[in-house]
Amino acid sequence: MSEWHQAYVCLLAVVFALIDLIPLELQRRIVNEVVESQNVPLLLQYGAIYLVLIIVHKFGKFVLKLYQGWLSESATIYTRKHLLGLYGDQSDPTEDSSGRTVSIVGSEVEKLGGFVGESLSQACVNITMLLGVLGYMLVVEPRIALFALAFLIPQILITPLMQKRLNELVEERVGYIRDLGDEISNMTEAKHDYCLAILPKIFSNRMKYFLLKFALKTVLNVLNALGPFTVLIFGGYLVMQGQTEIGVIVAFISGFERMSGPVRELITFYRVAAQATVQHRMIAKWVSKHVDQTPDQTST
Repeated sequence: MSEWHQAYVCLLAVVFALIDLIPLELQRRIVNEVVESQNVPLLLQYGAIYLVLIIVHKFGKFVLKLYQGWLSESATIYTRKHLLGLYGDQSDPTEDSSGRTVSIVGSEVEKLGGFVGESLSQACVNITMLLGVLGYMLVVEPRIALFALAFLIPQILITPLMQKRLNELVEERVGYIRDLGDEISNMTEAKHDYCLAILPKIFSNRMKYFLLKFALKTVLNVLNALGPFTVLIFGGYLVMQGQTEIGVIVAFISGFERMSGPVRELITFYRVAAQATVQHRMIAKWVSKHVDQTPDQTST
């Protein structure tokens, strides 16, 4: 089920991303060809094409989101059934493990299911959009494109460095929450104090995570904002020198706005994929433990 549907949803994602690139050239032509020539019929023609593209693209995104949601829920329900089957077949299900099971079958599987349904196809959308805009810029006006793209390189270098520490914090937090669930499921007066001691650890972990996450986001947002700024300054200078057209600047500013989203989402994809790997590894350890405890079905 998963492989073919993943291929279909990724193909749809790429098609709709390509459709979203066409308005860039329409913007350039409207400013350079239509406005200067004051050709009203051509303006209406381009406007009609633009409107059709908007409607097709937005409807396509609606269909894509529904497909992604179906994939997510299908993966989630399959995984939950499998894990509940393992837990039910285990030879000695202890009370101490029930809270951990609730955490795994509940929130942890939900996050992994969401990743399976959306992340891969969304990454295809963002990569297509990013490469498409970059290619368009390099063909139309390579000087402005290369000058402005220098601000994308630091984002590629900074993200992996900070993500390693974020992954460590995620794994630490999942461990704390599992321990808390185990203790709450079999609460006694003695364990009450232990549960209270875990709460500050979870709080401290989350605050460290937020600090790193939002610091990274702030740096990336600043770098993203410098792209359009560069287009305005350097591109404006080229227009004044008669070396390029104002329609190119309009299209490039729109292009950078379209690129900032994919860049941000690809970085988010990298972060979510890394976190999903951590959670998958921890769930796999839990599964391995319960498989070892499951009685041999072939024995008599």
